[in-house]
Amino acid sequence: MLNKPYSESCDQNREPIGQVLEQFVAGRKSVLEIGSGTGQHAVYFANKFPFLVWQTSDLVVNHPAIQAWIDDSHLDNVLAPIELDSTDKWPVRQYDILYSANTVHIMSSHAAEKLLTNIPGCMHENSVFLLYGPFNYQGKYTSNSNARFDSWLKQRDSDSGIKNFEWLKDIGQHSGLKCLHDFEMPANNRLLAWQKIND
Repeated sequence: MLNKPYSESCDQNREPIGQVLEQFVAGRKSVLEIGSGTGQHAVYFANKFPFLVWQTSDLVVNHPAIQAWIDDSHLDNVLAPIELDSTDKWPVRQYDILYSANTVHIMSSHAAEKLLTNIPGCMHENSVFLLYGPFNYQGKYTSNSNARFDSWLKQRDSDSGIKNFEWLKDIGQHSGLKCLHDFEMPANNRLLAWQKIND
C-alpha cells in the first residue's frame, strides 16, 4: 500500500482557510479542487463540510497519493481525482466552488494564465473561485521569507515563482473574473475570492 504523503503546511493552513471557506459554502454543494496535491485539504474540508461534494484533481502522477488519503478517510463526499492540467485538460461541467491552494507559485506564468482563462468555463453565475497562496503586490514581496521562498522556487524551476496580484487580477478581468475580496492569511499568504462577471 502506498504511504500517504504528508505536508506540514497543509495542517498549518487548513483552519484559517476553512474559516474563509465557511463564508462561501451556504447554498453551495459542489467543489472542484484544482491541484489537490497530497489530498490532505480534500479530506479535511470534505469532513468539515459534509454537505459539499469535493472533486479532487491533479496531474495523473499525483493521483495514487490523493487516493490513499481518500481511501483512509472513508468519506463518501470526496471523489477520486480526475486529471486536470491548467494548460490543457479541464472538466466539461460547472461547480459551485472552485478552490486551489499553493499552486500558482509553482506554475509557469503561462500555466497560471491558462488557469485563470479556463476557470470561468467551470463556473456558473453564482460560482466562486478561491485561490490561496503567496502573492506579490506592485512587484514587491510582502515579507523577507517570501523573497527567500521565491528564490528557492526559481532555483528549482526557473519558470515558477510568486506571481503579482495585479497581473493575476488583470488576466482574471480579461477572462471574465472579478476579484471580490483579498483576504489576509497567516504566514504571509493571501486568499483571493473571485466571481464570474455576468454579461
